[in-house]
Amino acid sequence: MDFSKILKFLKSLSKNNNRDWFEKNKPVYQECKSMFDDFLAGLLKEIAKFDKSMAALDPKKLAFRIYRDVRFSKDKRPYKVNMGAGFSPAGKMIQEPGYYIHIEPGDKSFVAGGMYMPEPAYLGKIRQEIDYNFKAFEKILKDKKFKSMFGELDDFDKLKTAPKGYPKDHPHLELLKHKSYIVSHYFTDKEVADKNFTKKVAEACKALKPLNDFLRVAIS
Repeated sequence: MDFSKILKFLKSLSKNNNRDWFEKNKPVYQECKSMFDDFLAGLLKEIAKFDKSMAALDPKKLAFRIYRDVRFSKDKRPYKVNMGAGFSPAGKMIQEPGYYIHIEPGDKSFVAGGMYMPEPAYLGKIRQEIDYNFKAFEKILKDKKFKSMFGELDDFDKLKTAPKGYPKDHPHLELLKHKSYIVSHYFTDKEVADKNFTKKVAEACKALKPLNDFLRVAIS
């Protein structure tokens, strides 16, 4: 898999994000999309080895469209400058615990997993599960492989105070403040272009599977 061609196309697209340029270069995009779909098929096979819930997914239905929805955005650029895909038992729309792969030049590629902005009912269940079974959750977060790969939970969007129903002096308050329960691991462009990239992404997904398992139990 030669990701260097995909990175090169996306880099050019970021500098020429307009319909005229895209139409002239659409054959290149279609080739890159085909390569990305092949990558997803290979990655799905690797993930299915340790996460059987993904085995029935169609790899051709996992990638997100490159076309941006600009109807309610001040940014009217018509195209995304990345290629992304989601893996969950429900498909690419990660409404339950799953994995996400994002390819973007400039060392901005990453793999992520968990649940992003779950609906209120799910969020309440996740917080309750953390409260009731904190030791199990802590064990996942403190696992050496997990911690070396992801560090801490992404904390880009948290409550400023205790969530409803929890005291302000709750011993695990900071973890309960999260609105999303996700982790991410970034790759350099050099790593993305490496022949072992699929294997590295699969290893990251395997490391975060215990988090997905915990979240899946929480929302069930």
